[in-house]
Amino acid sequence: MTFWRKRGTDHVSVGGDSSYSAVGPYSSVVVHQPSPQGADAVGWPLEVGAVPALASAFQPRTGLRERIDAVREEGGTAVLTQVLSGGGGVGKSQLAASYAGQAVGEGVDLVVWAPAAELQQVVTRFAEAGVRVAAPGVSGTDPEADARAFLAWLATTSRRWLVVLDDITDPGAVEGWWPVSRTGSGWVLATTRLHDARLTGGGRRRVSVDVYEPGEAAAYLRARLADEGGLADGAVDELAEELGYLPLALGHAAAYMINHGLGCRAYLELFRGSRSIGDVLPPSADAEGYGRQIATTLLLSLDAVEVADPEGVARRVLGLAALLDPAGHPEALWGTGAVLECVGGGDPAATLRILHRYGLLACDAGVVRIHALTARAVREVMAEEDVPSLAVAAADGLLEMWPDPDQPHRYLAAMLRGNAETLAEAAGGHLWRPDGHAVLFKAGHSLNNAGLIVAATAYWKDLAAECEQALGTDHPDTLSALASLAVAHWRAGRTDEAIVLEEGVLAQRERLLGSDHVGTLVSRGNLASSYRQAGRLVEATALQEQVLADRERVGADEHETSTVRSNLVLYYLDAGRLPEAIALGERAVADSERFRGAEHPGTLVSRNNLAASYQAAGRLDEAAALKERGVADSERILGPDHPDTAIARGSLAATYWAAGRRGPAVDLLTRAAADLERLLGPEHFDTVAHRRLLALMQVASRPLWRRILGI
Repeated sequence: MTFWRKRGTDHVSVGGDSSYSAVGPYSSVVVHQPSPQGADAVGWPLEVGAVPALASAFQPRTGLRERIDAVREEGGTAVLTQVLSGGGGVGKSQLAASYAGQAVGEGVDLVVWAPAAELQQVVTRFAEAGVRVAAPGVSGTDPEADARAFLAWLATTSRRWLVVLDDITDPGAVEGWWPVSRTGSGWVLATTRLHDARLTGGGRRRVSVDVYEPGEAAAYLRARLADEGGLADGAVDELAEELGYLPLALGHAAAYMINHGLGCRAYLELFRGSRSIGDVLPPSADAEGYGRQIATTLLLSLDAVEVADPEGVARRVLGLAALLDPAGHPEALWGTGAVLECVGGGDPAATLRILHRYGLLACDAGVVRIHALTARAVREVMAEEDVPSLAVAAADGLLEMWPDPDQPHRYLAAMLRGNAETLAEAAGGHLWRPDGHAVLFKAGHSLNNAGLIVAATAYWKDLAAECEQALGTDHPDTLSALASLAVAHWRAGRTDEAIVLEEGVLAQRERLLGSDHVGTLVSRGNLASSYRQAGRLVEATALQEQVLADRERVGADEHETSTVRSNLVLYYLDAGRLPEAIALGERAVADSERFRGAEHPGTLVSRNNLAASYQAAGRLDEAAALKERGVADSERILGPDHPDTAIARGSLAATYWAAGRRGPAVDLLTRAAADLERLLGPEHFDTVAHRRLLALMQVASRPLWRRILGI
């Protein structure tokens, strides 16, 4: 059949946690992001995310495809999601890739391939797709908002599309992110090793995927070995049965036979006479019933690779890869100093090519992938004494190649976060000796920088609990994780929760580190910001003044000190201390431009705070000029649909209002409030504040007689 039927924070990394400014409008590190293209500029068809290449001698699995197609037909004109469910190594992803490749070949308008083992990779891929299709509401700067806008576009578009969610490991995480189509023009295909009720319902149907049929397994071997002259001998059927008809094991075996000119019968004898897998693979590791075939073919291939690898680094390369995300890690990781030192010299790229040739991993388009079942088998046979050095080297390598800032490289950042998460789980406690590895904190800060506040909050909660369990309540890493959790609460408007955490962290740091330690200064500044957000202005101002005085006294880094000066400007405005606010604001702008550059987020914040001072002093023309520059900068750097751009517009609207330009003020604030409600939600405190101000402006704009009559 044919495929288709009809406010912000200014994050500063300090001692492992983050500080935040008391004001916006610019959050996190500002980087240039291109504005989404217009719908008329989209070059259809589109492929978002590389569809994996099909294995050599890929089997069409006609019977299984007929079952999948039959389930699709049951859906009528409504979108129907098929969930391909089965054990590791049975070929689910390859089957999905064959459908995706067919869709590309038939000119389907949009094919999206999204690794789904880690939710943020799904969000990032959907956000990327939203930009590529120019979905309404996409800014190119807020991944969660862009991903939601993409889902809304999928629901109503008449263009034909396929979305593949590959390797779902947490059904709860992807709930709410399943694409739907109200036009019947789309299809969702998912793969998973789980048999979970949460994966079905709501138009989703499970299709069980098992090993090859005996005839398919034999056909695979014959096709794979067809050009190798006589290797597909009379033992083809017997070998296929011995390997349990498991596609992954058959792939390992075929690659070995081709590389060594070995026929099926000879490989079968080698397989049966190999070292006892019971000695290296505990029964508990074989939960899916396939582990022993995989482990045996793996060990045979690995032994052969080591012979072909004169530097002897193959086992370490494969071991390190097995600790990372099976969905893929950047090939550039193997050029980092930490990884090169760990594998012990030689050319890791050459070793990767050897491992690729033996079917133990795949290198494609700068991404290295290892099958999850292969990775598990490698971990099971890995010597325990090798795990710590491999885990730390992998973590060091990820940290070494992690871009700073990482917002311009969103998919890379999501891939690095996925690998950090997989590594943390696979490494056990080896990333907690003697302290928590910096990559664990980097992944959390990356979530904050990406604007993924819900995910960041959950991450910091979990990391704080792990820190406390592994290191104790007084350890600096535990306090850093709690401080970062407070930042996430503050950014989400949960000020009371932020204050409770920050007061506790500050007390601990003062006791353990002293009042002048950089971590203590950061905590004190964060607490001042939370106090101000909570309306405790006297306490906030006194605390912020203390922070600035302490930083100047101890000679703290001028980069962060300029942020504190800029924050204090608004505290003085709150207190009506205009001359001090203006003088400090002008110094803060000059310092920030000198130390951080004209387009650093801190510089933009400093200009906005100075503009607020000018406005309070009645210098409205100067205030408007600075704020107009701020809106233009934000639109150019962040994009026209970013929350911080909306806040900048709201700030400019207030200045226009003060200058008597009521019409432009109401129009600008109306747009800002609507954007914030759409991007942040109706209950977010920035949205509420802008809605309240807009209501006041609208009432004041009505003629006097209407206000008197209440109409």
